[in-house]
Amino acid sequence: MDPRERTIVQGATLEIRNLTKTFGPVRAVDDLSFNVQPGRVTGFLGPNGAGKTTSLRMLLGLVDADGGTATIDGQRYVDLPSPASVVGAALEAASFHPGRSALDHLRVHAPLAGVSDARCHEVLDLVGLGSVKGRKAGGFSLGMRQRLGLATTLLGDPGVLVLDEPANGLDPEGIVWMRGFLRHLAHSEGRTVLVSSHVLGEVQATVDDVVVIAGGRLVHESSLADLVAMAADKVKVVTPDVEGFTRLATERGWEFEAVSGGLVILGAAPAEVGAAAFAAGLEIHGLAGEGQGLEEVFLSLTAPREAEVAA
Repeated sequence: MDPRERTIVQGATLEIRNLTKTFGPVRAVDDLSFNVQPGRVTGFLGPNGAGKTTSLRMLLGLVDADGGTATIDGQRYVDLPSPASVVGAALEAASFHPGRSALDHLRVHAPLAGVSDARCHEVLDLVGLGSVKGRKAGGFSLGMRQRLGLATTLLGDPGVLVLDEPANGLDPEGIVWMRGFLRHLAHSEGRTVLVSSHVLGEVQATVDDVVVIAGGRLVHESSLADLVAMAADKVKVVTPDVEGFTRLATERGWEFEAVSGGLVILGAAPAEVGAAAFAAGLEIHGLAGEGQGLEEVFLSLTAPREAEVAA
């Protein structure tokens, strides 16, 4: 049967509730709860060893949870009647027989997904491998192997994609392609896309929402826009009139901290501080912006938990 004629679960909501998993003395996942919404790309972020892969494996029924639940539209993965048509997942680097062509690789997986040979050709065209479908996978570049792995997850035309470090090792061109493709699947087709990474910068231009964990625990969950808002501007002011600037900052409602020769004002741009100082007649010897980047925000969210785990 043509896979497009099958009932496809589009826009499934993933719900993680109080998920917990312990391996010996190590609490890999600790009372973790978050949601992943359809029509959006969600970044599942955290340093290496934070518990991301273990969480995803519990979602997919590959590891039994010690506590809590992980469901897809209210159902556990193992209870889905046709899981390949609901969820496509790639949790490890894809493994290919080097002597098997890209098309034959998909033909091996097609019966498990319940799809026809025509679907194998279709997904290879979809990921840009249609012209090389007859080539042996052993001669593929890393980027081509990543595309073939993605094609495998798409065989059943699932409404949910769960991808563990999909951009790992890709060159800039491959990252741009992956970014655009995943956003198309979510925004244009309404699918649910969950992408894990230990590098925020790697997925920053891809995701709509972020879930950040460290030490197996949730440390932040929001839209990417809200995370960006946490990257507050800083302005270092060098002035002989620290008292006057302290008074100005207090009047303006700016947070600030004293430093040698002046102070650092938080949440304000240099032009704004300079204009306010001019209007107040305050003397300035130096004014420099020191904006906080997203990576700094990410490190500030995860570093305490890393230190806790190391201790």
